[in-house]
Amino acid sequence: MAESRYQSWGRYPKVTQHAVDYLWRADPLPLAATDNSTFLPFGNGRSYGDVCLNGGGTLIDCRGLNKFISFDTTLGILRCESGVLLSEILQIIVPKGWFLAVTPGTQFVTMGGAIANDVHGKNHHRAGTFGCHLRCFELLRSDGSRLLCSADENAELFHATIGGLGLTGIITWAEIQLKAISSPLIEQEVIRFSNLDQFFLLAKESDLTHEYTVAWIDCLAKGKKLGKGLFVRGNHAEERDTPLSKKASRPLPFPIDPPFALVNGPTLKLFNTLYYHKQCGERSHDSVHYEPFFYPLDAIENWNRIYGSKGFFQYQCVIPPESAAAAIREILQRISNAGAGSFLAVLKMFGDRPSPGLLSFPSPGATLALDFPNGGEKTLRLLESLDEVTRAANGKIYPAKDARMSAEDFKQQYPNWVKLAPYLDNKLSSNFWQRVTA
Repeated sequence: MAESRYQSWGRYPKVTQHAVDYLWRADPLPLAATDNSTFLPFGNGRSYGDVCLNGGGTLIDCRGLNKFISFDTTLGILRCESGVLLSEILQIIVPKGWFLAVTPGTQFVTMGGAIANDVHGKNHHRAGTFGCHLRCFELLRSDGSRLLCSADENAELFHATIGGLGLTGIITWAEIQLKAISSPLIEQEVIRFSNLDQFFLLAKESDLTHEYTVAWIDCLAKGKKLGKGLFVRGNHAEERDTPLSKKASRPLPFPIDPPFALVNGPTLKLFNTLYYHKQCGERSHDSVHYEPFFYPLDAIENWNRIYGSKGFFQYQCVIPPESAAAAIREILQRISNAGAGSFLAVLKMFGDRPSPGLLSFPSPGATLALDFPNGGEKTLRLLESLDEVTRAANGKIYPAKDARMSAEDFKQQYPNWVKLAPYLDNKLSSNFWQRVTA
């Protein structure tokens, strides 16, 4: 396989590591995983930061674990190997009237990666995290032992592995509970809002009536327009004539890999203006296929190249409800003042359903996700400034999206890391873990 596959989606940091394939769940660990170096399971490389990197060590490529094991089409229970992509699961389950109970913003993550990062989606206020719908899995440890983990068996390892960043062992297969649907379509409503106050009003209203809610924010807006954007909400369509197997269009390739970021002040201002006014009225209603609703960026293959060869940083934080409005406003103000608006800025509210994972990111409050081209020290200073706001508001940063959080912030924001420690496999490591536990 090409060496370029073994990098994070943000393409930063650049590390040197050895990669080997793991092709079948019944096989023993590759020899490279039993030598004196550390190893880390690697799915499809869709984590933005360095949780999927192991500089100086070995990556165990788990995409070869790509077999379906069983699918109960009556109860909606699916068991498959950990290297199966969510897109491959959807191809099997949607024609049978089922959907993922929780899905992140890309369908090109593996089952194992979704568990290791305990991913969330647009329906956290209803369904919680991916781990909330996980029934059981097999965990392969470096000593060769294979443990069945569930809420009732090896429960401590079950909870440690959900959101455990791949550090407790290799998940060989997993079983999840699906959600019944009648159509591949989503009844979508898009509402233009003028400022951050309107977002919070729409979010409160929509959480009661819609399963899926999310907003795009114009980070360049200032003054009374600070936080303006488009609020998107939707529900699964009721039964109709549209075949469950109907497919969305194929993704378009991003044809070049530029040496510099194509996202800059002029292009960002143009994009934000056009995107904010993409619809004629203040509200639009439409029935859309699930793919563009849940996975709009998947329509462009290798879209991360738009940020150039230096890569980019994603900054995602969650702020508790009592301080969310003030802290999000301050974050947006600092970004706007810096003239470094994010091309992709997503804001939504998390609900209060707890995750079963020890280190899971979601908690009640507002979560804001932002992408910034890697501009070196200037970008790092801005992100450190956003850290100050998150820290003061008792918020936290998402490990799966992070490439530069300090050890001090991690230990403060994730006190359960101490509880996780006894269940870590001492042969497993990552750049992220080395950095935040130093």
